Amino acid sequence: MAGESDQEKTEQPTGKKLAKARQEGQVAVSKEVPSVLILLFSLCVFFFAGSWMFDRLINFMKGLLQNIGVVSIGVMSLRLLLFSVFKEIIIILAPLMGAVVLAGVIGHVAQFGFLFTGKPLTPKFSKMDPVKGMKKLFSLKSYVELVKMLIKTGVVGGVAFIMLRGEADKFPLLIRMEVWEILIFIGQVSFKICFYTCIALIILAALDFAFQKWQHVKGLKMTKQEVKDEAKQSEGDPKIKSRIRSAQMEMARRRMMEAVHEADVIITNPTRLAIALQFDAKKMTAPKVTAKGSGFVAERIRAIAMEHSIPIVEEKPLAQTLYKTVEIDDLIPVSLYQAVAEVLAYVYRLKGISKK
Repeated sequence: MAGESDQEKTEQPTGKKLAKARQEGQVAVSKEVPSVLILLFSLCVFFFAGSWMFDRLINFMKGLLQNIGVVSIGVMSLRLLLFSVFKEIIIILAPLMGAVVLAGVIGHVAQFGFLFTGKPLTPKFSKMDPVKGMKKLFSLKSYVELVKMLIKTGVVGGVAFIMLRGEADKFPLLIRMEVWEILIFIGQVSFKICFYTCIALIILAALDFAFQKWQHVKGLKMTKQEVKDEAKQSEGDPKIKSRIRSAQMEMARRRMMEAVHEADVIITNPTRLAIALQFDAKKMTAPKVTAKGSGFVAERIRAIAMEHSIPIVEEKPLAQTLYKTVEIDDLIPVSLYQAVAEVLAYVYRLKGISKK
C-alpha cells in the first residue's frame, strides 16, 4: 500500500519542475484574458477615435464616388486606385489593429511574463495518438471549455436581449429618423451591448485564469519518489559527494603538512596526537596552530618535524586541549598562553634564542 501511495501525484511541483515546464512552453494561460482585453481595447478605440474613423471613411468614399466617372481604365490607373484604397483602409484601421495587437501582447504577458520558446511548435507524434485524442474529448478541460462557450453565448445573448428590450420603445420612432440618426442609434446600442458584455467577460476571464492556474499546477504535481529523486539530483549523488569531500580533505591535509616545517614546536601526547605551533612576535599576537592530527597524521607530522629539526615536546594535557579546542590556522586562546609560553621558552632555550 505504501508503494502505491508513493506513486500518486500528491506533491506540489518543485521550483525546478515549474522552471523546466516554463522553458518547454508549459504555462498557465487563459484564452479569455486576451480575448476580453481585445474587446475592451477595441471599445476604447471606437469610443475615442470612432468618429474620426467614420468621418475619414465617409470622405474617402465620397471622393472616390465623385471621381469614378473620370477615372481612366488602365493597368497603371487601376494599380494606383487599388493602392490608394489599400492605403486609406490601413490608415483608418491602424488604431484598431494597433489596439488589438497591444491587447493580445498584454493579455499573454500579464499571465506568464515574457517567454520566447519554440518547443511547443516542435511536432510530437504522441499528439497524433487517436486514443489520447478521444480521451481529451471527454476530459475535464473539454467539459470546462464547453461550459465556458455556453456561458459566453448566454452572456452575450442575455446582455443583447436586455439592452434591446430597454430600447424597444424607440424602435417605432426609427421610421421618422434620417439615415444618419439611425446609424447613430445603432452605434450607441451596439456600444452598450459590447460594454456590458465586456464587464461580464472580465469576470469570466478571471475565473478561467484561476482554473487554468489550478489545472496547470495539478498537471505538474509529482510523486513522493519524484521529489526525492529531484532532491538527490540537486544535492548530488552521495557517492560523488563523498569522493569530492575525500579529495578536499586530502588537499587540505597536504597543505597542512606543507605548513608543518614552518612550526616552532610540535606538542604530542606522546604518540596519538601531534599539534604544530608557530609564533612570530613581530607578526602575531599569540601562537598559532599550523597543523594537527591524530594516528597516522600525527606520525606524519612528527616525521616531517624530525626531517626539519623541529623540536618535539611531550605535553599530554596541553596536546589534548589544543587538539580539541583550537582549529588549524587559529590562534590559541588566552587560557593556554601560560602553558604554551612555557613550552616555547623551553624550545628557545634549546635553540639558544632569547625569548621575546
